[in-house]
Amino acid sequence: MNTNPIKSTKAFKIKGDWKQQSHQLKEQFSLLKDSDLMFETGKENKLLERIGNKLSKNREEVIKILNDTQLL
Repeated sequence: MNTNPIKSTKAFKIKGDWKQQSHQLKEQFSLLKDSDLMFETGKENKLLERIGNKLSKNREEVIKILNDTQLL
């Protein structure tokens, strides 16, 4: 469920090893499954939407979570 009615158009790109990052996300958020974290290049928005829906976070919150994971 997206709690923010205003959609951001800010581009987001996955950096680094997505397999490792997705593993860290699954450890941090037990609700997330492999199917939620499937990533295809160029389809970052779909990934953000799936994660946001599962965690009840808006796009900006999901981007912050992913950016924090990319820094680890």
